[in-house]
Amino acid sequence: MSIDNDVLRGGLHVSDELLGTILPIVVYWVYSGLYCLLGDMENYRLHTKKDEDEKNLVTKKEVVKGVLLQQVVQSIVATVLFTVTGNDGDSEGNQHGFLVLVRQLFVAMVILDTWQYFMHRYMHQNKFLYKHIHSQHHRLVVPYAFGALYNHPLEGLLLDTIGGALAFLFSGMSPRASIFFFSFATIKTVDDHCGLWLPGNLFHIVFKNNSAYHDIHHQLYGSKYNFSQPFFVTWDRILGTYMPYALVERPEGGYEARPDKDCKDD
Repeated sequence: MSIDNDVLRGGLHVSDELLGTILPIVVYWVYSGLYCLLGDMENYRLHTKKDEDEKNLVTKKEVVKGVLLQQVVQSIVATVLFTVTGNDGDSEGNQHGFLVLVRQLFVAMVILDTWQYFMHRYMHQNKFLYKHIHSQHHRLVVPYAFGALYNHPLEGLLLDTIGGALAFLFSGMSPRASIFFFSFATIKTVDDHCGLWLPGNLFHIVFKNNSAYHDIHHQLYGSKYNFSQPFFVTWDRILGTYMPYALVERPEGGYEARPDKDCKDD
């Protein structure tokens, strides 16, 4: 990439490819860190702090180590992908208008959702994959923000990293557009695992796939439902794995995402 296609920031030339690799990781820790700064927020939690401490089967230290490992792999794959494709983000931005960018982002969302739905569902249906790989993520029975990407390294590669690479390649987006797409997808994923139902949260208003929807999946009775992530619930609805729920206030404060239909014995 020529120097003209680099972005001048703070006297240093930082390429779109480098930003597309590093910024989503920074966004992950900053956004999840904001949730940590909010404190316990008992009146908005989907589970009590006691449930979080007692039901989760992994320490927060191990969660941080697992997420960092996945992000290292993610960075390596992104670097290779940008190097191989050699997209010129600045020239593409000049050639294509706003509507083309919107179309690319929407296509990327659909591709990522499709890949993650079928891979996620298969990891539940295949007993070997669930026991040895996907069950690691479900050690977080009560999800919290910085545990969003706590996965087995192989799952992180197959589900998240390769899914993101396919979304990038088939949508035709530039490295510059990928900065926004992957940063947004990261924020959305963290929010879906935050364990809170906050009033005015735009993700809860705009997306049916949100923290309460995904919380159902993390419970034992919901493990065969709500596989969709991170944007839409389309594949769950089409293929009969959609579990509707009601958000019920707990007497002691906070909320509970309670299934509308009895699927606990399925």
